Amino acid sequence: MSRIGKQPVIVPAGVTVTVGSDNVVTVKGPKGELKQTIDRDIKVEVKDGTVNFSRPTDQIRHRALHGLYRAITANLVKGVTEGYKKNLELVGVGFKASHQGNLLDLSLGFSHNIVFEIPKELKLATAQEKGQNPTISLEGIDKQLVGQVAAKIRSLRKPEPYKGKGVKYAGEQLRRKAGKAAGK
Repeated sequence: MSRIGKQPVIVPAGVTVTVGSDNVVTVKGPKGELKQTIDRDIKVEVKDGTVNFSRPTDQIRHRALHGLYRAITANLVKGVTEGYKKNLELVGVGFKASHQGNLLDLSLGFSHNIVFEIPKELKLATAQEKGQNPTISLEGIDKQLVGQVAAKIRSLRKPEPYKGKGVKYAGEQLRRKAGKAAGK
């Protein structure tokens, strides 16, 4: 059995989990509602405040999907109760971030500003404190969407290994390289 797949997902108070006829799991909570289609081979059972997953055989495909769908459902439950947050930091001289509604305006050292549209499901906040690097904060209930948008913003200017300039996650440790050796 899959170590992760056999663990039940505990449903906290105020959250309802339902399984549709076409194996669509719907999770409703205080922050919103999320849906996920589960493979038809994986059996989903909701009872006594827990969600249990079982697989029909020990095929490699079934073993892979067993833990995957259990983890995705656990992320849905956490998303509708607590939500997810990603913070990004802009490191570099003259790097700026500002937002207007769901449009993020980034100045990342290119000849033009980059205007990035954030999906309406996410909350966006930018901050610039004196002496600190500009920060971007993304919040939402869908872990996959928050992570994907944060990765897309980071890919606009990845941190370079010599000075560390670029867009990085808050708390991310960068591998730095030594520059050219000084004169002989």
